[in-house]
Amino acid sequence: MSRVIIAIHGLGNKPPKKQLLEWGKAAIREGLENKGYTLGLPEFELVYWADLLYGRPQTVDEPDPKSPFFLDEVYTKTPANYRFESHEFRKYFVDFFKKVAYRIFLKKDYHLRHAFVSQKLLHKYFYELEVYFNGDGSSDSELNFQTKEKIIERFNRVLNKHSGDEIMLIAHSMGTIVAFDVLSFINQNAKVDMLVTMGAPLGAPFVISRIAAHSKNTYGKIRIQTPESVYNNWFNFSDIRDKIALDYKLSDDFAPNSNGVQCVDKLVTNTYVIDGIANPHKSFGYLRTPEFIDVLVNFLQQNQNG
Repeated sequence: MSRVIIAIHGLGNKPPKKQLLEWGKAAIREGLENKGYTLGLPEFELVYWADLLYGRPQTVDEPDPKSPFFLDEVYTKTPANYRFESHEFRKYFVDFFKKVAYRIFLKKDYHLRHAFVSQKLLHKYFYELEVYFNGDGSSDSELNFQTKEKIIERFNRVLNKHSGDEIMLIAHSMGTIVAFDVLSFINQNAKVDMLVTMGAPLGAPFVISRIAAHSKNTYGKIRIQTPESVYNNWFNFSDIRDKIALDYKLSDDFAPNSNGVQCVDKLVTNTYVIDGIANPHKSFGYLRTPEFIDVLVNFLQQNQNG
């Protein structure tokens, strides 16, 4: 049995698959080097689906900054003068905002209040999520349904390919929703040793409500929990400044599964900066955090110890 890392990307158009994968590996190697590790990486596969929504990837050759094919965020190392700051007040505000948001938008039975607000936000800011969520319909003739099915098919294909391996699954941003859907409701027979979520919007009221509805349709009751397909660990990494990870703390939303796997939240500092502008949601920044590197090294060393 081999160990393998499977990653699934998130929102927005992306560079070509090969380039995105190489930059992800570079970010991890940077993190390993920063902590003094010389470990190599096992087989690493990327579930790439941006082409299903955008047709062609981002490129440095695209001159128009407003074009979805303009590449403005390449991999860069952590700036040498990066200043780490405390965000205790922001943490307090986010905790308070979560309580208020749940009270306003989520009923006790997990149905949404003011659903039109969520729909407007999705339409304006989250094109990919809107397509994916609207693909929950049952008609094969609907473009959104077909797109969602293709995303799931690609993810399932990689999972099934490595069904005999020990898998670390790294899901970023919207990729966490796809991963949660597949592991909880579509491919419950999959076996993932370690689930890692980064910049996850899983705790947002409109996502929690959707998970509850799928759970009731699938199991006849509402079960908001770690997917049964996860056998050993679920680590959730969030930067408190990350506006996509609307709720940095998932452990109080998702119950343990029957394997006893409880989500473990880890607040981190995402150090991604380019041209002086920080993006605390960027996957490259998450992949080099020392907290993630510790989790990764534990996975790799278990492999070495057999």
